[in-house]
Parts: sequence; C-alpha cells; structure tokens
Amino acid sequence: MPNSWQTYDLVIIGASFSGLTCARAAALRGLSVFVIEAKDDPGARIHTTGILVKEAAEELDVPADLTRAIHGVRLYAPNLKSVDLFSPGYYFLTTKTSNLMRWLADEARRAGAEIRCGIKFTGATHVGETIKIAQTKISCRYLVGADGAKSTVADCFGLGKNSRFLVGIEAEYTKLDGFDDRFLHCFLDSKIAPGYISWAAASPDAIQIGLATKSSHKPDLNRFRQHTKGLFAYDESAIVEKRSGVIPCGGIVRPYAAKNVLLIGDAAGLVSPLSAGGIRLAFRFGKKAGQAIADHLTRFGPPPETVLEKQLPGFAKKQTLRNLLDLAPPNFLYNSLLTTPLMRKFARHVYFHKRLTKDINLEEFTAQLPTGAK
Repeated sequence: MPNSWQTYDLVIIGASFSGLTCARAAALRGLSVFVIEAKDDPGARIHTTGILVKEAAEELDVPADLTRAIHGVRLYAPNLKSVDLFSPGYYFLTTKTSNLMRWLADEARRAGAEIRCGIKFTGATHVGETIKIAQTKISCRYLVGADGAKSTVADCFGLGKNSRFLVGIEAEYTKLDGFDDRFLHCFLDSKIAPGYISWAAASPDAIQIGLATKSSHKPDLNRFRQHTKGLFAYDESAIVEKRSGVIPCGGIVRPYAAKNVLLIGDAAGLVSPLSAGGIRLAFRFGKKAGQAIADHLTRFGPPPETVLEKQLPGFAKKQTLRNLLDLAPPNFLYNSLLTTPLMRKFARHVYFHKRLTKDINLEEFTAQLPTGAK
C-alpha cells in the first residue's frame, strides 16, 4: 500500500453480489471506486447456493455458460410423495457460482473499479467530510458495507444488525445416479429442516444437495441423505465441495445508513424472510445504491438512503409466514396437504411469485418447451 493516504469517492467493503454490482454501477457513473475483500479471490469459499430466480436474471444478464436453466419444481412431502409445479416462461438458473463471482469482479474492474483482495476490514472513522480506513491508508467520501450477514461495517458505525438467521449446509456431487435434472427438488420435513426446506439441484457442472434450518437447530446433511437414499444414489467419493453459512431472515435492519455510510445486501437484511432468496435483491439494490451514491456525490442528488427507502420491500406478509415456518408444522400436516389444490396454488405462488398461470402437468409443460430445452 502507498505511504500517503489515497482518496476515493466510494469504498465498498465486500466483493459480494451486492458489493460488486454496486461497484460497477458507481464506476460507470464516473466515481472512483475501491472494493476491499477479505478473501484472496472473490470466487473463493462461496457460502451460497448461487441459484438465481428468473427475476434475478432479469436484473442482471450473466453469461449463459455460467448457468443452467431449470424449468420445474418437484415438491416432496415428508413421506416423499411429490407434486410437480410449473409456470410456463418461468425458470431458475443454477450457476457456476465461483466463476460467476469472478465474472462480476471482472465486470466491476472493466467499469473502472479497483478491487483489492486479502484485506480484512477492521474499522473506519469519520474525519470531517471523509471516512478513513487506517489499516489501508485509504479514505473515501462514501462507504458501503456489503460484507455479509454479520457485518463489521454495521458494528463500526452503530447500524442495525441481523439477529435472526437460517443456517445452511450444502455438498456438491459430480454425479448422482437416479437424479432427474429437469427439476429443482425441494423437500418439506420439519424434523430434517425445521424452519425451511432441503433441496437438490443440478448446476452446470455438479449436483447440489443441501438444507437449511432455523438457527436453534444444527443442519444434518447426512440425515437428509439417509432420508432420500431411495431417490438418489449417493456416492461419497463424488463429493467435490462442501459449504455452509448463515442466511439472514429477519427483514431489513434499522438503521441501515449513517452519515455517508450505507449497508446493502445481506448486511442490510435484504433477503426474503420466507424464501431466503437474496441474490435478486443484491443485484437490484446494489445497482440502485451505486447509482444513488454517484448522483448524490456528483449530481446534487439526495442522500442514497432517501432514494432507496422508497423502493425497499416491506416483507410484512413474508415475515408472518416466516414466523409460521419457524413453528415447524408437524409432518403429518405436510403429508396431508401437499397434493391439495390450495397447497399447490400456495407453493406455485412461493416459487413462481406473481407469474401464475393455470396448473399444468408434466406432459403439457414438456410439450410447450422448445426442442433444445426438453
């Protein structure tokens, strides 16, 4: 690092989905941007499944060779009876997540942002109209915390902290005999995954098996594998990677901003309390934050939090449903309700959001797919 202080318009802590999207947007609007990342590589030690819902893909186009499209959901009750759910035109994208993060970093650099890895942020202070990060001898006009669910930036500036979490664990297999890769496989079971679900999905070069639970329970991936060994032929020698992490599920933290400081992404609690999906919101509000900060610093725009506040999701209904899920409904209830029209409609709304169409079966859905997608 240089001996003298170097000043940037914007410093972002965390080369995350939200941090890199913010960096790119701000740099494209002319700001000097510096990203600090604790890991040696933005694609190292990934803690997310990396699955993009269609809305995330509409927020930011990513290279097709980093993704795999999945068009249906197979939802299982605890007794392993299942229903297939479709919504024509809707899809999920599994990703080569490490390479996706590296691509996002390259895109931010191409826009003009500088990214420095291997630096663990430990604190910063306001000095007049600037913020100084002593460990790096870098100062900035604006600081963004995109440093995850347990944000050090939030600690440093007395901002709101996430206090409610899901705990997830996942393994990647090179192969899994008997696996139907047309579906995102989701399993309801309050004994195995209280508060959330278990899942299995084919990514571009692997098969992901995982589950998440409310934080008072320890996720047990082996128990899930034992439960589903009649569906999938597990081969432990085929495991290529394991990962785990926490997912905030308590809604947006308050306050998420201070003087010239803003939290985004997981640090801000911008994760759906119900689905635990945060990548779409990371893309959307990472970009909006970068644009709003640039407008504020160079175009007489209002404080960024004023701009974002009008657009932030409320999460009220999803928070109510989160509370119900945390009660861990008994498995007999899931078994009895799964195939009912009401449950199918609710599940399709959860997975496909507002893009509801009439209920269709596998044969009808397959007939509508282009030849290359079947």
